Amino acid sequence: MSDGVPKGQTILCDMCADEDRKPARKTCMKCEISMCGQHLQAHLTTPVLLQTHPLTEPVAIDGSTKCPVHGKLLEYYCLDDRTCVCVSCAIEDQHRLHNMKTFPTAHKELLENIGAQQKALQDKSEDENVSLEKWDRGEREKVGRGGARLVEAVTHLRDVSLTSVQSSVAARMASIRTSRSSMEAAQKEKDTFRFLQLYSQVHRDMEAAKAVDLRRGLEPGADRDKLALEIQQKGQKMLGQASQFLGSLLTLVDPENHLEMPTNPGPDLVFEPQTSASSVSLSTDRRKVFHNGWLGACSATLLITGPAPNLQRWTVGLPTESDWMVGLCQKQSANTLMQGPVYGLLWEEGRLGRVTTEEEEEKSAGFSFGSSANPPGKKLKVSSESFPNEGDDGGAGRPETVEVLWKFPESKLTFYSRTGRFQRKEITTIQMSCNSWDLVPFVRLGKENVQKSNPNHLCSCGRNTSGFQANCSRCGKVFPPFTTDLICELH
Repeated sequence: MSDGVPKGQTILCDMCADEDRKPARKTCMKCEISMCGQHLQAHLTTPVLLQTHPLTEPVAIDGSTKCPVHGKLLEYYCLDDRTCVCVSCAIEDQHRLHNMKTFPTAHKELLENIGAQQKALQDKSEDENVSLEKWDRGEREKVGRGGARLVEAVTHLRDVSLTSVQSSVAARMASIRTSRSSMEAAQKEKDTFRFLQLYSQVHRDMEAAKAVDLRRGLEPGADRDKLALEIQQKGQKMLGQASQFLGSLLTLVDPENHLEMPTNPGPDLVFEPQTSASSVSLSTDRRKVFHNGWLGACSATLLITGPAPNLQRWTVGLPTESDWMVGLCQKQSANTLMQGPVYGLLWEEGRLGRVTTEEEEEKSAGFSFGSSANPPGKKLKVSSESFPNEGDDGGAGRPETVEVLWKFPESKLTFYSRTGRFQRKEITTIQMSCNSWDLVPFVRLGKENVQKSNPNHLCSCGRNTSGFQANCSRCGKVFPPFTTDLICELH
């Protein structure tokens, strides 16, 4: 079936004689013919035809009214896949568990949906038009303030430097003028004895004038050292302002990759341990995680919590030695992450990857239209995948600081590698099938469910000695002390 009839083209009755074909009034989708008023009467007066032969406004038939798989009439619309299907598709194939509607019902519901979406877009457009001027003014003021501070800093640094050098050069110019005056006075002296007495001073003035270098800068001394220090200090401040100004412009133009990292984001965010080996400890503010190597392997699962529920953005520094995973899970399943639901970025055995959860439909005995029974049961399938190798090191780069952005309305979880205050690079985005406010941020450090073990020293002599001993029990070699390392931190 074509999408429409070209303007000016009339659909003619397929049942009239060729020499006297009248304009069609309706098209029967099942018969695939168009009919004029006279030939349409059978479809309008026969009850069985009224029920089983759908009529539409006159359209050109091109063969697309039948299912390409089963060859049957397309009678239903699948709202899940947004496509027309036949009855066999609806009850036998992949659409059997989907939301199916007859054409008239689907037409009505989709028109209502379009109307609602149109109203929402209109309201949004009106709100944005009202706030556009305010937004533009605010952004211009913010960028303007940053630019003004930068210009002020550059101007001050320039003026201080030029003024100081100008004073020094002026003093050296005075030496040249003094030498010129001495030479002119000597040339005018007619008395030989007096001339010879003046020449000694004239010679000193000439030598001093020849030694003057107007490009040398300030004369060595305390004043020059003080000014150089001031330029260095204010120059660093100016560079910081320039970086902030540049970052604000990048954030305005490309917020996806240059969103500013707050200097003190989420001070109330803390770690909440769920499982933890004795070798792992928290700082007093619960924002840092330490590993005490002499107490065993690193293993811990910690939730990230705060006073406000439904955290949607957080940044965490991760260990550079042990494995880790960061993302979202259900609080009650934090002890058994791989049973799901869980979504996360994973570093394991030298490879970067991700963990996702999918909902799988359990098989149902049958299907009926308009059924109000409970939907079939679902089970969770957790899977992990490693990213393709990149670079000469044999794997994707290991991020040290990861920013996580949970776009709840879109059911998306995006991970970024943070390389600076205004620099971040997207690692991956996960489309979540189990999106729910019940999910909470988490970090897993090391392997899950690591068995407790005593630390050991393996000496070069081959002796395996308890980690609590400072010397090898065989050769007496002194072992280096175990250290406490910062392995994870909330930024």
